Amino acid sequence: MKKSQIITLLILLAFLGTNLNAQSNLDSLYTIWQDKTQADSSRIKALDDYIWFGYVFSQPDRAIVLSDTLYEFSRKRKLKKVMATALNMKGMAYYNKGDYVMSFKNHQRSLNLRKEINNKSGIASSMNNLGMIYNGQGDYLNALDLYEKSLKIHEEIGNKLGITKTVNNIGNVYNNQGESLQALAYYERSLNIYEEIGSNDGVANTLNNIGLIYSGQKKFLKALEYYQKGLSIREENEDKKGISMSFSNIGDIYLSQKDYDKALENIVKSFEISSEIGDKLGSSVSLNRIGLIYLKQGNNLKAITNCKKGLDIAKEIGAIAWQEKLCSCLYDAYKAQGNGNKALAYHEQMLVLSDSLQAEETSKKLQQMEFTKQVLADSLVQVEKNLKVEMTHQTEVRKKDKNKNIALGAGIFFLLLASGFYGRWRYVKKSKAIIEKEKDRSDNLLLNILPAEIAEELKIKGKADARDFDLVSIIFTDFKSFTETSEKLTAKELIGEINHCFEAFDHICEKYGIEKIKTIGDAYMAAGGLPVPSENSIKNTVLASLEMQEFITERIIEKRAKNEIPFEMRLGIHTGPVVAGIVGVKKFQYDIWGDTVNTASRMESSGAVGKVNISQVTYELIKDNSDFTFKSRGKIEAKGKGEIEMYFVSKV
Repeated sequence: MKKSQIITLLILLAFLGTNLNAQSNLDSLYTIWQDKTQADSSRIKALDDYIWFGYVFSQPDRAIVLSDTLYEFSRKRKLKKVMATALNMKGMAYYNKGDYVMSFKNHQRSLNLRKEINNKSGIASSMNNLGMIYNGQGDYLNALDLYEKSLKIHEEIGNKLGITKTVNNIGNVYNNQGESLQALAYYERSLNIYEEIGSNDGVANTLNNIGLIYSGQKKFLKALEYYQKGLSIREENEDKKGISMSFSNIGDIYLSQKDYDKALENIVKSFEISSEIGDKLGSSVSLNRIGLIYLKQGNNLKAITNCKKGLDIAKEIGAIAWQEKLCSCLYDAYKAQGNGNKALAYHEQMLVLSDSLQAEETSKKLQQMEFTKQVLADSLVQVEKNLKVEMTHQTEVRKKDKNKNIALGAGIFFLLLASGFYGRWRYVKKSKAIIEKEKDRSDNLLLNILPAEIAEELKIKGKADARDFDLVSIIFTDFKSFTETSEKLTAKELIGEINHCFEAFDHICEKYGIEKIKTIGDAYMAAGGLPVPSENSIKNTVLASLEMQEFITERIIEKRAKNEIPFEMRLGIHTGPVVAGIVGVKKFQYDIWGDTVNTASRMESSGAVGKVNISQVTYELIKDNSDFTFKSRGKIEAKGKGEIEMYFVSKV
C-alpha cells in the first residue's frame, strides 16, 4: 500500500472514532451476524462493522464479497438504507483496489438509493466519495462541485464532523492544484471545527496538512511549528503511526535546512517506531533518507549499509518507486567510493525499475481513460433520458393546452434544449478526441515495453498467455574484457558508451523485424521468429547480427582515432524451440525460456571478437542461402553442453 493510501486510511479511521482493532472483536461481530436468533438490525450492524473495520482497507476483495452478502440480505427485506451502505462499502473496496470504474459505479448506485429515500447524510457522504474519485483522477472541477454540494447538505443538517471532513477534502483539491493559499484557508477552517468538537486525531492530521503547505512554501519555521504541535497530540494519544510520520516530517524540515545532525536524529526516531509497529514501507522510506544524509556527510559506508537495508525491505513489499530511489542512493554512494562496477550494477537496476514504473504508469493511464470513457457514456445516457422525459412532458402539455403562448414557449424551450444538447454533443465529441489522444500516448508507452501483439492481447484480456514457438533464432552479444575495460572509464563514460551501442542495436533489430528481449549488464539479447513467426526470420536474424558487428567494428576505428578505449564484442546465434510470455504482474517483462536460450548463450561465449558464431542447427537451416558464406570451426567445447559443431558466418 502506498504511503498516501496509509495516511488516508488513518484519517478515515480517526473520523469514525471507533476502536475495533482486535481480531477477537471482529470474530465477535461475525458470530453475531451468523446468529439467526438475533434481530435483523443487530445482525446488519454487526456485518456492517465487520466489513468496514476488518476488510475494506486491508482485504478489498473479501470486502466486495461480503458487501454483496449484506446487499442481498437487505434487498430481500427492502431495506434501502442498508442496501446503499453495502454499495458504499463496495465502492470503497474497489477504490482501494485501484478499480476506479467499479468504485464510481457502486458509489453512484449508493447515491441514487439515498436520494430515493431522502437520506441527506448518506447523500452528502456519497457525494464526498464520488468527489474523492474525481480528485484521484485529476478532475478537480467535478471533485470541487461534488464536495461543495456535500458541504451544503452537511451544513443544512448541522453535521459538524461531516462539515470538517468535506472542508478538509476541498483543501486537498486546492493543494493538489498548487493553490496553497486557498488550501491553507480550508485546512484552518477544518482545524477550528476539529478543536470545537474535541477530535484530537482530526486536529493532529490537519496540523500535519498545514505543516506540509508551509513546507512547500519553504516557510520551514512555520512548518516545524505545526509538525511539533501535531507530534505533541499524537504522543498524548499514543498514536505510534502518527508519531513516526511526525518525526519523519520534522526530519525533512531539518534536511531542507541542511542541519544533518537534527535531520538524522528525527528520521532515526521515525525508523525505530516504524520497525516497532511493523510498518515496512515507513521503515524503507526512513532508511533511504538516513542513507542520503550519510551520503551528504561523506560517510559512504553508512550510506551503503542503510540504503541496502531499505532496498531489501522495499523488494520484500514490492515498492518499486522506493526500490528505484534506494538504487539511486547506492549508485551515488558506490560512485563516490570509486567502485565503478558496483555503481554500474545499481544503475542497471535503476533502469529496470524505471521501466517497471513506466509500465505501472501506462496501466494507470489506461485505467484513467476507462474511467473517463465510462463517465462520459453514463453522462450521455442521462442526457438522453432527460431529453425523453422532457419531450414526453411537453407532448402532454401540448395536448392539454393548445394556447399559442404555451406553444411558443414550448418551441423556445425545445430550441434551448436542442442548443444545450448540441453543446453537450460537441463537448462529448471533444472529450472523446482528448481520450483518443491519451490512448495513443499510452499505447506508444506500452509498445516500448511489450511486442505489439502481446500488448494488444494484454489490453483485451487483461493478461497474455505463454506460447510455445518451434523455431526461434536467439542472438546473444557480450563485450570482451568488459570488467577490465570499465575500470579505465568513469561511470558516466561507461554508461554512455553502453547506451550508444545498445541504441544502435535497437534500431538494427527494428530494421530486420527482430524482437529485443532484454539487456543483462553488458549483454544484449534478441530473438527472431516471435511473437509472430516468419519464414525469413532466421535469415533476418543473421543479417541483423552481422550489421551489429559491423557497427562495433566501425565504432572501434572511431574510438581509437580519438585515443579512446573501445569495446570489442562477441556474438552468437542458436535456433530452436522456446517458450515465451510475460513475467510478473507489476514489473512485467516479455521473456523467453528453454534450452535454446542456454545454447545461444554458449554460442556467444565460445565465439570470437568481431565474428558471428552460429550453431550446427542454424547453419543447416541457412547453408543454402546464397547471401552468406560459412567457415567451419569444427567441434568446440561449450560449458555444460559438451562439444558443439560451430560455424562463422559472413556476407558474400
